Formats: sequence, C-alpha cells, structure tokens
Amino acid sequence: MPQAVSPHRRQLLLGTCASALLTSLPALAQPSRAVVARVPEIVQIVDASPGQLDVSRDFLIGSRAAWQDYNARGGWRGRPVQHTVLEVDGSQGGLRLALDTVRSLPNCLALCGTAGDRAAAQLVRLIQQEQLDIAHVAPWLHDETLPGNDRTFAIFASRQEQIGHALKSLAIIGVPELGAVFASAAEQSLYQPEVERIATGLKLRLQSYAPQGTLQRLGQQLTPQTPPILLFIGGTPELAQFTLGLEKQDRQRYVIGLADVNLQTLNQLGQSRNTPVMATQVVPMVTASLPIVRAYRHTLARLFDEPPTPQSLSGFIAARYAQEVLNALEPGATRAQVLQAFQKQGALDLGGFRISHQAQRRVGAYVTQSMLSADGRILG
Repeated sequence: MPQAVSPHRRQLLLGTCASALLTSLPALAQPSRAVVARVPEIVQIVDASPGQLDVSRDFLIGSRAAWQDYNARGGWRGRPVQHTVLEVDGSQGGLRLALDTVRSLPNCLALCGTAGDRAAAQLVRLIQQEQLDIAHVAPWLHDETLPGNDRTFAIFASRQEQIGHALKSLAIIGVPELGAVFASAAEQSLYQPEVERIATGLKLRLQSYAPQGTLQRLGQQLTPQTPPILLFIGGTPELAQFTLGLEKQDRQRYVIGLADVNLQTLNQLGQSRNTPVMATQVVPMVTASLPIVRAYRHTLARLFDEPPTPQSLSGFIAARYAQEVLNALEPGATRAQVLQAFQKQGALDLGGFRISHQAQRRVGAYVTQSMLSADGRILG
C-alpha cells in the first residue's frame, strides 16, 4: 500500500489528457484478490473521472490515513480491517460493476466514504433500487432529496444545505441580487431549481448562467449588468477556467463555490489572483484546534507527503465515524449486524465534530465558509 502521493499531482488538474490524470493515481487500486480469509473488510468506491478527480484523491488520502492509523493502533478489537478501494469512471455501468464486486466479497461489512458527489448520489439510488442490505457510510456530499436513508448514513452537509448557507449569508449582509454560474448543463439541470427556490425564499434576485462554449469564454462574456457576486456550481478545474475569463473583466467579481472547490489547489494553479473566491466547507478548518483535526494533521504528516485540505479531512472523519460504530460491535459481526448498528447509532461526538441522528435521519450539519484572499491566504 503506497504511503505517499506525488505533491505535484495538482498541476495535472487542467490537463487535456484524461489518461494522464488516471495514470497519476498510484493510491487508487483494484481490490486485492489475495484477501486473507475472515479478515473484516471496508470498501471505498471512488470516482477517478477528470471532473471528480481532485476531490476523490484528497478524500481517499484522508481515508487511507485513518484506516492505516486504526490498524496500527490495534484495529477492530485486535483484528486489522482491510480497506479496499474500488475505482470507477463515473458511469452508471461502472458503479453497477463495483456494486457487483461488493456483493461478491464475503468479508465486506460496509461501504464507507464514496467520492465524489455524483458517484455518491448514484450509489444511493442503486443500493435502494437493488435492495442491497449494506451500510453506505459517510459519502462525500449527497442530494438530501434522494431516498435510501435506511441504508445511507450521511454525515456531511448536502449541496442543498451548502447553497442555503451561502445564500443566507448574502441575504444577511443585504446583497439584493446574485448570479448563479453552472459549470455545465448537467449541473444547471440538477441544481437550478433548488438555487431558485432558496433565493426566492431569501428575497434575492437571481440571474443564471451556463457555458455555451468554454467556461473561460463565459467569464469573458459577463456584462456590467451581471451581479458582482456569483455562486459557482462546479469543481476546482472548472472554477479555475472560469476565473481565467474573469481576469478580462473590468468590474470586480466575487465568487462563492461549494465544498467541491479546493481552495489550496485553486491557489496553486494561480488563476484566481484577481478574483476573491470563497467556498463552503463541511468540516472545520484544517488549522482548527479540535481533537479530531489535530489527530488528522498528525496522522497525515506521519503517513503522507500531502498538505492538509478540507477534502482529505472529510475522508479522515468518514473513516473515523465507521470505526467508532465498529468498535461497539463484536469482531465476528455480520454485514447485516453492522447495518443495524448504523441504523441504531445516535448522536456521536468525533473529537469535536458532532453527528446527530434521529429516526435514521441526520439532524443538522456542519457548514462554514473559507476565503482565498488575493495574497494566497485561506481565511476562515
């Protein structure tokens, strides 16, 4: 199992060759067929398609760090837990194959930390459609309108909650209008109704934009009538392209992204120096003094040559949540017993990160915002 990932991987994000992106993924691997008999296994499904790569890799690094540390500390009551990673290409067919693989793994007790958000949302639907009795624990983001709450145990704020938080903060400071920029027609179709609903409730005037060509061109085509504050629905590579176009604008723009946006990566790419960018976060700042964050920083520094990011902290917390529930069970627990344990799990405090559930539904979620300043600092 690799202990480190190249620190230069983020330079590849805006490359045009998807195969180059995929070959730079030593940490993503198909499951080993030499699984030791009766070794409990946790499976993580990650989307390695170019649009999801940045989030998936960081989330996976955090999860790997947590599982390696867990086993080093004795594992599940003295037994190591195998952390198996299944790489998918973002397609429905790829996810079905991954789910078939999960069925065939007799020692697999749960799915934990599905990333990115499209794969997570599709997997919720598939698990529900196929009535697969397995716990789907702590996926990266999700659509809270989807069914499947009896098997999926979300601990991070949904896109809807993040959008609501971002727009409410604007309404509080008296912003009268907002532009919503969608990275693609697919994002616009999925999220525009929700953005419009929340904006109407907060009495914000809304103008929506989606690229007809490139995102860079869309940024160049904004007019003086375009609102100065823009909510961006998309990932880091797409936002980097959009801000390239904003550099040609005379009017100052402010962009708000969601948790898919990695501000550290955006800063390294250097394409938003003239545009202040904010992003919602579903976990505390990586510099916070909470015990769970301190444990994450210490473990990451010991095992990986990687800077801390909110996305890898999320992966770390996802794994820690699964470990807490496992620790309350006997090592011989079955897949069905693990699912029941998650269904019965109440409120939990993971070193300052609080998770609350009532009647198998998550209640409340952590959402805050960070800002990438013009001088490259990330401010909470």
